[in-house]
Amino acid sequence: MTDSDWYEHGAPARFQSDLTDAAFDTLAVRAGQLRTPEGEHGEAIFPTSSYVFASAAEAAATFAGERHGNVYSRYTNPTVRAFEQRLAALEGGEQCAATSSGMAAIYAVCIAHLQAGDHLICSRAVFGSTNVLLEKYLRKFNVDITYVNPLDLDAWQNAVKPTTKLLFLESPSNPLIELADIRAISEISAAAGALLVVDNCFCTPAAQKPLSLGADLVVHSATKYIDGQGRCLGGAVVGSSELIEPVVGVLRSAGPTMSPFNAWVFLKGLETLSLRMKAHSENAMKLALWLSAHPKVAKVNFCGLESHPQYELAQRQQTLPGGVLSFEIAGGREEAWKLVDATRMISITANLGDTKTTITHPATTTHGRLSEEQRQDAGISQGLLRIAVGLEDVADIQKDLARGLDLL
Repeated sequence: MTDSDWYEHGAPARFQSDLTDAAFDTLAVRAGQLRTPEGEHGEAIFPTSSYVFASAAEAAATFAGERHGNVYSRYTNPTVRAFEQRLAALEGGEQCAATSSGMAAIYAVCIAHLQAGDHLICSRAVFGSTNVLLEKYLRKFNVDITYVNPLDLDAWQNAVKPTTKLLFLESPSNPLIELADIRAISEISAAAGALLVVDNCFCTPAAQKPLSLGADLVVHSATKYIDGQGRCLGGAVVGSSELIEPVVGVLRSAGPTMSPFNAWVFLKGLETLSLRMKAHSENAMKLALWLSAHPKVAKVNFCGLESHPQYELAQRQQTLPGGVLSFEIAGGREEAWKLVDATRMISITANLGDTKTTITHPATTTHGRLSEEQRQDAGISQGLLRIAVGLEDVADIQKDLARGLDLL
């Protein structure tokens, strides 16, 4: 087999993994595996903007889609394709489109599947930037938007209009860890002839698979747990090929695609995703129990606690509770900032999904661009703090938080 045959038809059988009925952890390591004629064990990075053809005729045939091959890295890239295939396998989807960020993934879905006059129903409990994207940009193209309580199935049903084309939610939500009943809402969207899109950033496919619960599309900020170490920005959309192809068209034309290097980082992140999510969840549970017993903490939001209002739903819908929790303290912003500023190990940053524990004050960071009325409607108070629990020893995380709690 020549090098040309290898790239045209794929690697010989001895370099291909048989992943028939493979388990999640095996897919996380082996799915989307690509080897060049060099026979490298680790996935290769293809940092190229374009590709060379043997002749003008070959170039024409490739651009016309008559021949398999890459034409430009904004269109396709072998490293990015490997990441897409691996994440699609883990989510149980036919196809994945990788993007430059999680927000680019949400943007691409909206542009691909909505047009002027269409109606979007969105959970009121979403990431602040998602809200800004919808309100500041989508509305000016005459897309009608209704926000609903993610927990209220009647609200979802009553919001449906003849023009409803898309329903969007996060579960668990940021930062209150509210759970929406994905299966029940998928039945509402299907009856309306609309698409259900679920942001699966907090859980990842290691803890929740929205497509198996009836969702049509799953979006990710790969920046978070899929990377796992806070190194790169990236996003993804997963679903059926029929629904992903319009998204691919937007990405190829508008250009918010994933870089080869970032795709390579995310490929390596997926290999340890299951292990990390189990460890994050275990640490978060220990910390949530400790915070729940602390006299200075008024409330803890974590779906692994039996006190969580949707605990039973979490048991049905998720296999792990995840690593993000939030908690309320009395005294408002001044007291919340005092606690944050007293920490000496925990990172003060709005990012999450890192091996390092992070803390943020949502009202002035992730949801700072919302009006106070919008924050109150979403339940985000000035005394709320969000922690993405990392992989440090939990006793050290507790000790660091105790510095601030002792000052209150």
